[in-house]
Amino acid sequence: MQSPRPVQKQTSKRLNVHSDNQEQEKVKRLKHLEQLSAPESKTEVELHLEELLFGGEDELVERLGEGLTTKVTEDELVERLGEGLTTKVTEDEESDSEVESAEKNTLPSKKPVWIDDEDELEEEVDMTHRFRKDMLKSDAEKKLPKNKLQRRLREQFQRAMGGTPSWADTDTKKKKGRKSTVDESGEDDDDEEEGLLRKTGNFIAASEALPRGIIQMKNCLDANHERPSNAKLTTVQFHPSAQVVMTAGIDQSISLFQVDGKTNPKIQSIHLERFPVHKARFSADGEQVIATSIHNKMFYVYDMMGGKIIPVYSVRGLEERIVKNFDVSPEGSFLLIMGKMGYLHLLRMKTKELIASMKINGHVTGAVFSPDGSKIYSHSDEGEVYIWDVKSRRCLNRFTDEGCLCGTSITVSKNGQYVACGSSSGVVNVYTHDDCLRETNPKPVKAVMNLVTAATSLCFNSTTEVLSIGSSAADDAVRLVHIPSFTVFSNFPVFRRKIIYLAQCMDFSPRSGFFSIATNKGKALLYRLKHYSDF
Repeated sequence: MQSPRPVQKQTSKRLNVHSDNQEQEKVKRLKHLEQLSAPESKTEVELHLEELLFGGEDELVERLGEGLTTKVTEDELVERLGEGLTTKVTEDEESDSEVESAEKNTLPSKKPVWIDDEDELEEEVDMTHRFRKDMLKSDAEKKLPKNKLQRRLREQFQRAMGGTPSWADTDTKKKKGRKSTVDESGEDDDDEEEGLLRKTGNFIAASEALPRGIIQMKNCLDANHERPSNAKLTTVQFHPSAQVVMTAGIDQSISLFQVDGKTNPKIQSIHLERFPVHKARFSADGEQVIATSIHNKMFYVYDMMGGKIIPVYSVRGLEERIVKNFDVSPEGSFLLIMGKMGYLHLLRMKTKELIASMKINGHVTGAVFSPDGSKIYSHSDEGEVYIWDVKSRRCLNRFTDEGCLCGTSITVSKNGQYVACGSSSGVVNVYTHDDCLRETNPKPVKAVMNLVTAATSLCFNSTTEVLSIGSSAADDAVRLVHIPSFTVFSNFPVFRRKIIYLAQCMDFSPRSGFFSIATNKGKALLYRLKHYSDF
């Protein structure tokens, strides 16, 4: 019964201790507050700063005016100003030290540990690789330095493009829109802003160059629709100045048609008795037509202005039993006849008299004048190409057509840039004119291998953007090659639609608006090339 009493005493003691502790803490807290509120605990500077920061400016002014506040001597003011300056200086020093530390953190440029002498030597490239064989100019060049190889690649690109393109020419002058100004210090300040940044509008215009891949063309009414031939057509040619096309063939006739792409009305047709036409060509001025036969030494000259048919039975000094293949010079001064046994006979166009004869090895399979009429290019059945000077009748160069066993045709582009050579295997090698004149073993820019039979017809258009190649040994064996990419247009001829039966001859109109093919069925197929607006 007496056990719970000591417990009550213990709890009462604990409560008294706890209340004493609370009273002591209150006393300490009050003392601390008194110390904080006492003005002696703060220095004069602290009080002055508090008054400035917390709104005691009016009282401070009054004290300064009345002299009630403690006076600040000039020395103390200088010291306080000095402390402010020192703080600014320290801030500037800190910023400078940060910049210096940032510069120290940047890594210094490292020097090489060693220098290898072999790095400074010119590295030579193996030219025997199959991708580089075309750039060899002699068999002795097994290796070439890199800089020389770069020059060869640049020359090859310029040959393929026909010169340096404008975007790659670093010597071109700046555009008119670019101006240079001089600032006050005397230094040149070039205005780099082109007209593109100062103007608005459509800057991307349609390109005038013929695009590759697909050629936009329309199949028109046959050129000889009003007078179709019942025999093989051997010739189709556009008039050099008028909108007229000529057809001729084995049916012993020469016909002229006006070309409009819709009706193609017939203008005139002449019949040559017992004279199946092998080839017919306009003169350079377009006033005459020269026609040769399959098995005749005689040839005809048709004067269209006078309406006369003039037979030329023989040419003095010309010892040829049959006159078949010939070409007319572009300026109209000469007539070139291809004879047997490798002879080329040069005649004066006006008088039809023999000037000189030239001889090649083998038989002549094709010959053509250069665009300016100063040179003659001939191809032989032995695969050799001869280049002759018309004035001196001297051979300027002679080379073997690469990979050709038997040459079949040859032509030169209208701008004189390319020479195309056809072979019996169907391969057409395209060379640059400069290489043909300079080198004894030129490499073709492109070997077109889209024909599998002999390439008998070759023709460039007037802008040297299309090369037509054809074979008279197979149907639909005609291709149009885009230049300078040397790729074949994929939409011609139309797939699985046989129209072109054994193409005998091809020609483009003077401004490439039309393209015609003479076929074995007596039709002169006519196509409208939409890229070209003129005839």
